[in-house]
Amino acid sequence: MSDALHHECGIALVRLLKPLDFYLEKYGTALYGLNKLSLLMEKQHNRGQDGAGVACIKLDMQPGEKYISRYRSIEKNAIADIFGVINDPIREIQKNNPEKLNDVSFLKKHADFMGELLLGHLRYGTFGGNNFETCHPFLRQNNWMTRNLVVAGNFNLTNVEELFNDLVSIGQHPREKADTVTVMENIGHWLDEENDLLYYRYKQDGYSKKDISPIIAEKIDIGNILRRSSKLWDGGYIMAGLLGHGDAFVLRDPSGIRPAWYYADDEVVVVTSERPQIQTAFNVPFESIKEITPGSALIIKKNGKVYEEMIREPLERKSCSFERIYFSRGSDKRYLS
Repeated sequence: MSDALHHECGIALVRLLKPLDFYLEKYGTALYGLNKLSLLMEKQHNRGQDGAGVACIKLDMQPGEKYISRYRSIEKNAIADIFGVINDPIREIQKNNPEKLNDVSFLKKHADFMGELLLGHLRYGTFGGNNFETCHPFLRQNNWMTRNLVVAGNFNLTNVEELFNDLVSIGQHPREKADTVTVMENIGHWLDEENDLLYYRYKQDGYSKKDISPIIAEKIDIGNILRRSSKLWDGGYIMAGLLGHGDAFVLRDPSGIRPAWYYADDEVVVVTSERPQIQTAFNVPFESIKEITPGSALIIKKNGKVYEEMIREPLERKSCSFERIYFSRGSDKRYLS
């Protein structure tokens, strides 16, 4: 008897590069990003029979205004459950104040997932049980915007015990050994270090704490954080992360075991675990979709700059055969002879 499927998860990241008003005017709805995320997740639903989750970062919110939202589900149809909950406030607005559906400022304040940076995850269990608490994305929260971290991934690290012990060796007390928690705390540690480095540098230059915060958001070095946090990672992985102020990244393992594809234009950046989903959801040609280079991270800065940066030297290519066989599609030109 064959083993149960417990290997591959799916990710979908959408970063809107224009203000929400732009999508309302051009596409007739301020829900453009959410609609695309829902479509990308539905097209990858075979990757997530154990659960799903969505996280959102709203850009340029004022202190006291909610700017991070997350919802996870282990319902039988988790994607429908998630977007049903996400769309409830929209339906209420449509029912009671339909004119407000064209007021982007109102929507950003009153609908939790009306933001510019969205991350979806579909889960097959690789560690721990199939329960709500093991669903991605995971959150590491802080009052300082640039220390907030959202993590989701498709990965199977072979040395979680070593990574856990590394956290203990620097004085941390991880609350559990789950692979996602360990990875999140590992990245979070070096995120804190980067924040501290920038804070004390600009404090010495006479800047106030309030003035330093936006400087950290601009100067924070995502590549440096990922190099330091991933140096001990062993296995196949795609790690996607969002920072509270609006930076985002997707990091691929150096052997290219786990797949990741992206498309970027002047309106949107999108990353998924499979290429055809981008082609059909955004009606773009095969040639415009790129593969994230093994060992590199696709980094999306809050200011809209998008680039790949090498984090670890690429190794011999070892693409996962399970990905190739189980998740490949006849419509993917990559596999057509």
